[in-house]
Parts: sequence; structure tokens; C-alpha cells
Amino acid sequence: MTFLTDASSLLGKDGPFAGLLDNYRVRESQQQMASRIEQAIADKEILIAESGTGTGKTLAYLVPALMSGKKVLVSTGTRHLQDQLYKHDLPLVRRALEVPATMALLKGRSNYLCRQRLQQAEYDQSGYRPFPQVDLAVISKWSLTTLHGDIAEVSGVPEQSRVWSDVTSTVDNCIGSKCQYYDDCFVNAARKDAMEADILVVNHHLFLADLALKEEGFGQLLPKVDVVIFDEAHQVPDTASIYFSTGISQRQILDLCRDTRLAEVAEKCGIDGLEQRIDELEKLAKECRLTMGMAVNKGSWSQLERLPDFTSALAGLKHGLQQTHEVLKLASTHGDQLENCYQRAQVIIDRLASLDSHNSEDFIRWYETSKTGFQLHSTPLNIADKFRELVCEQGRAIIFTSATLAVSGNFTHYQQQLGLEDASTDVWPGPFNYAEQALFYLPQDLPEPGEPGHTAKVVELAEQLIKISGGRVFLLFTSFRALNEASSLLQGRLDYPLLVQGEAPRHELLQQFRQAGNAVLLGTGSFWEGVDVKGDALSVVIIDKLPFAAPDDPVLQARSSAVRSAGLNPFMTLQLPQAVVALRQGAGRLIRSVDDRGVFILCDTRLVSKSYGKIFTRSLPPMKRTRDYPEVIEFLETN
Repeated sequence: MTFLTDASSLLGKDGPFAGLLDNYRVRESQQQMASRIEQAIADKEILIAESGTGTGKTLAYLVPALMSGKKVLVSTGTRHLQDQLYKHDLPLVRRALEVPATMALLKGRSNYLCRQRLQQAEYDQSGYRPFPQVDLAVISKWSLTTLHGDIAEVSGVPEQSRVWSDVTSTVDNCIGSKCQYYDDCFVNAARKDAMEADILVVNHHLFLADLALKEEGFGQLLPKVDVVIFDEAHQVPDTASIYFSTGISQRQILDLCRDTRLAEVAEKCGIDGLEQRIDELEKLAKECRLTMGMAVNKGSWSQLERLPDFTSALAGLKHGLQQTHEVLKLASTHGDQLENCYQRAQVIIDRLASLDSHNSEDFIRWYETSKTGFQLHSTPLNIADKFRELVCEQGRAIIFTSATLAVSGNFTHYQQQLGLEDASTDVWPGPFNYAEQALFYLPQDLPEPGEPGHTAKVVELAEQLIKISGGRVFLLFTSFRALNEASSLLQGRLDYPLLVQGEAPRHELLQQFRQAGNAVLLGTGSFWEGVDVKGDALSVVIIDKLPFAAPDDPVLQARSSAVRSAGLNPFMTLQLPQAVVALRQGAGRLIRSVDDRGVFILCDTRLVSKSYGKIFTRSLPPMKRTRDYPEVIEFLETN
């Protein structure tokens, strides 16, 4: 057992990690961050802690967390990061510190096999929403040997396979203690481990979904803890907006129809009119979608109400739900599955009613459509008060940490989003020498974003740089439209592997990129953050334009209007800070270790033509900047 007891010393040259890890580097900023978090835990503070890429923030919060002896919950941005923490980082720290802390990993219920629904899927021969039988066969075989039921264990079944929604449960369709497999339920087993563990690892979606359930008066999934640590905390405001919203989707209605049919097959209530009501409800849901137009879209509730047939179609859907609910009430006495369907119909009716009751300035009502369905939402105009009330309970420490929380070193925007104005804040720079390791290139003579030919010019420049760098390029876009156009332009024109988002799951594309060593990857959204490619496989990151949110986003429009009414500038208060954080995330893909070198390219001349461009440049790492193309070539050729 080491005699060192403070977090900073444990991460120093005489600490256990120096002896345990090859090529261990003592990082002063990591030690300072660990010491500050140690203090925050002891004093039960709310701390917002930004640490630059390469600081080693994971160890900086895990070491004081485990040494505190308190019950700790760590919430991460993605399931991938959850697995990294649970399978690698936590065991390493526990071994180094020789602390006998128990650990648990808890994911959302859709990540665990439901034996009841697997049995239904195996029995279902109706042809309703068919899925590949080979996928079901793989899962059925795996179900006989799995100990934890985590679907991440399964290989050979695509993430997009329709079978997953049929063999996992939701809060709506779980019948709880009435299930024949209740005692062998994988979700219950994972919850039990979570309740008993000293260190619990979840993700933001699960944490915030549990808070929403708690507010509605249902049982609280997550146990009481002494310390909450949000890693990748820049994602928390957007995720909180999702889970503090209410609404319904076409899929919920169609799933209710399907599950009612299966329940009737299993429990045979025999009530006249049930099948007819289900058929009619399914038809009404699809008719409602048709009134919204064929395009994939997102818009305000007022836009919906201006559509010729939507209001009457929605009224018909509500009436159909009520009629189905009345028949299911009679059927519910014949079995647990039918009773569950009755309760789900009531939930959908209540949520539709709440959409009507939220017709006020405190809520944003909006919709979105996909190729096959629709969703109706009501989102709070401001989530700060609710977040603070539900999360920032007295008597525990709460740490928010990420590489990108501040705008020009200022945390005001982040604090106001979550009601954390009284929180302590701190920043620790990363160890990378950006002035030597990276070059920031802003091309000249490009069209303004939005002008015809902008994406084609970006691709033309990218094609030149791909040849010079020998592949090894991330080409990141702010929209799928631009990504698809670029993909079309580059097909068949490169001598290097071309990987495009959507052609395979993200983790597979990243694995192919790393293994190839000379690939070109085209991505949007999910590739701007949480992607770590160290070494020579990545030398150029190109971003097509500044990542401002779409101006027609209904939630942004409503919040901008509220900010304007308060006498503030919505662009400076909302849109600019969000875009700065997003750009910092994208630029952060380039340098991931002290040995990396590369070029960061932003194809947006607004950085110099608009006054707000200085806010972006002040927020980016201190890279050497150039507008001279030959300097870029020289940098790449010496890399």
C-alpha cells in the first residue's frame, strides 16, 4: 500500500502510476486538477472544470473519487466511453491505489436483452414488421450463454437491425414484477449491482432519463450518491433538453398496436372489436404522418397547424386512441400483457393532452418527421431551474468536466444553461505544444458558406491535400447535405480508402481508418467529438464551415425570441457560444498525443470577415496560423 495520500502526489513521479504504466508522464496540470477536485469532493462543491486535451482528466477525477471513500456516480457522454471507463480506466486506478472499491456499469434498458420479448419475437410468425431471421437466430443462441445480457456482447448483428427493438424492452412495454422472467431479468440484475456498488458508471442519457422518471413520481433508478461527476459535460445541456421534454412518436403507437396483437395471441381475451380498433389506430397514425408531407423535416407547432389536413388528422388519431383505450380496458383483465397495453394507451393519451396544455410561453411545441414516422415534442423554454432542482441537491459534490466548456475562457454561457451561476470554475491547459505540433490554415478565395459551389471548392482543396498527405484526412461537415455532395464528388477519384459516415457503424469506420493508415473519412455530427485517433493515421482535419445551428431549428428560434424579448442579442448569447464549443470539439480531433503533428483547416472566410471571428480564434488552441498554401505543403511534407 502506498503511503502517499493526496491526489496530486499519487499522480506524481513517486506515485503508483509512475511504476505501473510504461512511459508514464507526470503532468502538472493533471496534478493541479486532481487536487482541486479532491477539495471540491471534501467541501461538497459544484465545480466546473475544463481541462485541455492531453491533461489526463480521467485520472484527475478518478483518483480523488476513489480515494474519497464515498459513493460516486460517473456519467459519460456515450456508451463507448462508459465501456472505456469501466473496463480499462477504473480497474487501472483501483489496482494502482489498492482501493477495494466495488464497481458497476449501468446502461439504459434498451441495452439489455429482454427474455420476455425475445420469446415473443421467436413466437411471432405474423409477418408484422418482419426482420431478418438470421439476426434473431444469432441472438437466440447468444441468449443461452450470456451472463449479463448486454447486447454489446453480440457480434454479427448490425446496430441498425430491426430485431433489437423486438428483443429489448422500454419503460412503456416492460410489465415489471408480473413478468415470468422477473427473477432472471438482466435489467434488474444490473440495477441491483448499481445500488450496491461504490463506483457507478452511467451515461448522460440514462442519468437524465432517470431524473425525468423521478420527477413524474415513478421509482428512482439511480441510487443516492455522495459525488456526481459528469465527463464530456459539454453534452449535458442538450441531453437535458431532450429528457425534460415530453411528447409522442408514431413508433410508440405502432409498437402498441403490434404488442397488443401479440398479447391477444398469448392471452386470448376474445373481445369483439379489439383487432378492428388496432387496425384502425395503425391506419390513423400513418394518415397523420402523411398530412405532414413526404419530406424529412423539423418545425414549429404553428407550422403544423397551417398544414391543410393535420389538425383533423390529429383529432382523428386522438379519437382512435380513446376508442382503443376503452376496448383495452375491457381486455386488461385477461392478462398482464394486455393490461400493460391498456396502460400504455393511457400514457400516450396523457402525453397528447399535455402537448395541448403546454400551449404557453414556457414551452416550445415542435415536430420532426423521418421517412417513416413523426414525433411531436414539448420542450421547456428554459431548463436551468429544473436541472438545478433535480441535480444539484444539497450535501453532495458535483463535478462537470470537459475539454470544451468555456468561450474565450468564460463559463457564463454554460453556467446559465444549467443554472450553475454560483458554481466554482477552473481551467487547466493541456500539455501539447500546439505552436510546434499544429498549423491552422484558413484558405483564401473560397466562396462564402451558403453560396453555390462552396462544398465543391472545399472538396477540390481537400483532394489536393489528400494527395500531399497520402490520405490520413478527416473531412468534417456541418450538414448531411454537404457530406453527401462531397462523397459523390470524391467517389472513384482517390487512391486511398474512402470511408463515409452511414456506410458502417461509427466504431467500425474508426477501426478501418486506424488500420488503413492512409484513409480519408467523411463525417458530420458524431465525428466532431469523442473520436480519438493518435499517431500517423491522422494528419489533416478539414472542417467545411463554422458550426452554427440551423437557423430554422424550432427550439433555437423560440429561445432566441425569448432572449431578444429580454433585451439581449440571441446571436451573441446563444448561437455563437454553441458554435464556438462545437468548433473546439472538431479542432480537438487533430492533436491527441505529444507526438502528433498535423494541419487544421477551416474553409470559412467569415473567421476574418466578421467581427465575431475573433471569438472563435481566441477559443481555439494556440496553433500557428497561415493563409499561405505553400506553407501548408511544407508542413505536411516535413511531417
